[in-house]
Amino acid sequence: MDQSTVSDKMRKYLIFKLDGNEYGIDITKTIKIIETKIKITRVPKTPEYIKGVINLRGEIIPVMDLRKRLELSESDFTKETGIIVLKIDDISIGIIVDSVEEVLELSDSSIEGIANISTDMSLDFISGVGKKDGRIITLFNLEKVLNINKE
Repeated sequence: MDQSTVSDKMRKYLIFKLDGNEYGIDITKTIKIIETKIKITRVPKTPEYIKGVINLRGEIIPVMDLRKRLELSESDFTKETGIIVLKIDDISIGIIVDSVEEVLELSDSSIEGIANISTDMSLDFISGVGKKDGRIITLFNLEKVLNINKE
């Protein structure tokens, strides 16, 4: 048996919905999932897609409306709407999503890059597309999505 073949690494993603489509983010960057019943305080002179800040166990965390960040149509909060609190490079931030679905394991071989799909600037936000059981899940490049200074 040849052991030199590279194994197909499995990675876990938190799957959520936005505008009827499924998206995934690296589960290792997720701290907590909370309901939107928590009070979000608006902060003046922040980009429109920053909904405000929340107080989570004494830590003030900015909350981004992912629909606005991706220039999707606005939607009212429902009982399914959630805030996913992420931590990237010692920065905590919450993102508002339509619904949190599940944790899904995807193999590296089931993920395709997006270089040949389009040259659209918004695709900077996407690290790849995962396929599992006939589903297509868009995987976010969180560092690009959360780069608040980038317009």
